[in-house]
Amino acid sequence: MPVQLNHTIVYASNQQRSANHLARLLGLPEPVRFGPFLVVELANGVSLDFMEHSERVQPQHYAFLVTEEEFDQIFGRIRAEGLEYWADPYGREPGRINTNDGGRGVYWSDPDGHRLEIITRPYGG
Repeated sequence: MPVQLNHTIVYASNQQRSANHLARLLGLPEPVRFGPFLVVELANGVSLDFMEHSERVQPQHYAFLVTEEEFDQIFGRIRAEGLEYWADPYGREPGRINTNDGGRGVYWSDPDGHRLEIITRPYGG
């Protein structure tokens, strides 16, 4: 079997809030408890396992490849919730999406400042 990513741990100051935020916006099933984690399953078998962290959370970046239809749905939820969003990872292009590599992409932050991204085409592809 070739090497595949199976899961990663996402530190959160409030795992319920953060896991629900991601699942809700991406239109995924509700997170499931597994030991100390709240698990958000992605369609390709990879999971993001949210873990409560009492110290300051160091923001990370998580990018999700979605279809054009999923992009419209997710972006609609981002706007409906009144979340800030950007066309770039640095937050220099607020209120815009990008069209890199012939697709569409947008960034927003979760409650702990993790920078989340949806794209419809892999970069450089």
